Amino acid sequence: MQLIPHQDSPRYIRLHPTDNVGVVVNDQGVAAGGQFDDGLTAVEGIPQSHKVALVDIAEGHEVVRYGEVIGYALKPIAAGSWVTEQVLRMPEPPLLDNLPKATLKTAPGEPLEGYTFEGFRNPDGSVGTRNILGVTTTVQCVVGVLGHVVERVRKEVLPKYPNVDDVVALSHSYGCGVAINAPDAVVPIRTLYNISRNPNLGGQALVISLGCEKLQANQLMDGDQLTNGMDEEDWLFRLQDSGSGFAGMVEQIMAMIEERLKVLDQRRRETVPASELVVGMQCGGSDAFSGITANPALGVAADLLVRAGATVMFSENTEVRDGIHLLTPRAASVEVADALIREMDWYDRYLARGMADRSANTTPGNKKGGLNNIVEKAMGSIAKSGNGTIAGVVAPGERIRGKGLWFCATPASDFICGTLQLAAGMNLHIFTTGRGTPYGLSMVPVIKVATRTQLAERWPDLIDVDAGQIVSGRMTLEEMGWHIFQLYLDVASGRKQTCAEQLRLHNDLVLFNPAPVT
Repeated sequence: MQLIPHQDSPRYIRLHPTDNVGVVVNDQGVAAGGQFDDGLTAVEGIPQSHKVALVDIAEGHEVVRYGEVIGYALKPIAAGSWVTEQVLRMPEPPLLDNLPKATLKTAPGEPLEGYTFEGFRNPDGSVGTRNILGVTTTVQCVVGVLGHVVERVRKEVLPKYPNVDDVVALSHSYGCGVAINAPDAVVPIRTLYNISRNPNLGGQALVISLGCEKLQANQLMDGDQLTNGMDEEDWLFRLQDSGSGFAGMVEQIMAMIEERLKVLDQRRRETVPASELVVGMQCGGSDAFSGITANPALGVAADLLVRAGATVMFSENTEVRDGIHLLTPRAASVEVADALIREMDWYDRYLARGMADRSANTTPGNKKGGLNNIVEKAMGSIAKSGNGTIAGVVAPGERIRGKGLWFCATPASDFICGTLQLAAGMNLHIFTTGRGTPYGLSMVPVIKVATRTQLAERWPDLIDVDAGQIVSGRMTLEEMGWHIFQLYLDVASGRKQTCAEQLRLHNDLVLFNPAPVT
């Protein structure tokens, strides 16, 4: 990364020697006539995080950032001009045929040994970072009753069990009025199945059902040790079977919850290797600094996690699609590369069925933050993946079965991505943002990283890490990566609570349902 210096003068960042645009750093942007240290003069006012042309770019010629073509000039662009969405034609996505597969063999770093955290061991061998009771639901119809129950449990019952962190309802909008036997219905069903088995939920099964819905409880609890040896009435409560009205329903569910709290309260944290971490990475409310500060710092930390033997996943199909040619060479095998291509192809066809394409991803806020299109956004997004080998690919709703760096195939929607990463088995979440968001999840701690110091200073009680320190020179990219890695261990151990945890900021689970709704 090349940074044109001086705090009191116009500054820009150029990420790659072949880039013909730079990103303006100054808090208030650069006014027309402002001169950069290298002699470049701004011919118009350019806001912070937006791009300035470093050279004259002829009509039809490539506009390059990250060393990759992010667009073609629709008209001549003079050096010192503001490069906006309106002057660019977006490139076509890379073809999925004839991509290089498993051709880039990076030397693994030295193993990181001796790093540990304090976690909760589960009967299935996984490790939780929190000790939570999750109550599974089969349909939206039960959410009102269960929400009332959970509120009462938190006030009246949970204080008796100090070793339990929380009780959460795994509520959602699926379960009825859906084509339950359609081929794509497997995605939301297996998502709910695997969410109930998230490492932070301690292996305690409890399902609240209405009774008449299409999604039946045995589809979420059949076939593993969660309910092994238990009668149905031990783990399932159907509201329609209750003969004692609302008050009776509440008392019966509270009693079932308390029995599970007694079990969870016996658990204690124990020292476990860092290899038991399963970290999900995501970005939302991105800006042009996302790919300069926060996401590359996560990439450094991801490489450290892999060296420590842990599991780390990056996601968001539409924010990977334009960089797929950079990822398939990093696949551990041809089979892994083929899986990446398969997920991209499936999503291309999914968008086409809805008469949309990947350009629909970029939001007004992204553009206000200096991201012109999905190509530029994707290049910054994949920086989270670091430099290591991609060990595997997990389809939507499935659970990861391995260590190393994985691609978890999800839509780019913050809430759907987070939900699918929960199903994949993450026990710790990290979320980068340039525009700002109060995003949080009830089942795992969410570490929030600001791309810019201004955001971290405006939202001091919502942001956990200020990655803007990289641009100001207070920390190097490597130092920030190590800081985040150590923060993973501290948060996972319960030594630190994230801002979202302290404020109890929790988004709803949002299932990805590509099947028809009836």
